[in-house]
Amino acid sequence: MSKFLLFKICLLFIIITSITLFLTNSYTVEPEEILKDKKQELRARNISKKIRCMVCQNQSIDDSNAPLAKDLRILIRKKIKEGSSDENIIKFLSERYGDFILLKPPFKLSTVALWVLPFLFLITGFFILFRHNKKSEKK
Repeated sequence: MSKFLLFKICLLFIIITSITLFLTNSYTVEPEEILKDKKQELRARNISKKIRCMVCQNQSIDDSNAPLAKDLRILIRKKIKEGSSDENIIKFLSERYGDFILLKPPFKLSTVALWVLPFLFLITGFFILFRHNKKSEKK
């Protein structure tokens, strides 16, 4: 397989994946969950976009239709109605479920792997591709 053909296939895969993700972005907040106060609802949506669905794991609870995500959305709205600040709600959720529940976990000793491993995998992948291409050129 030529490098140009491989490049075309990879580019096509990226384009199709991007279009699919863009078109299938569903909003799963159900009508009975929505708060009457628009400012409170906006706060709830902003918080929900920062919280990871523990079932889906690469979606926010705002995008997930899992029962746990619905329960967390309702919990967030309940905390907002009680007068909790955004920081207190996020702190409550991370204390209850751990930092993994945050889509952007804080950088600290217990989350170093979450921040460092993706870069190590990326560098390792480039190294393997480079070595593979170098070996195939010699043949």
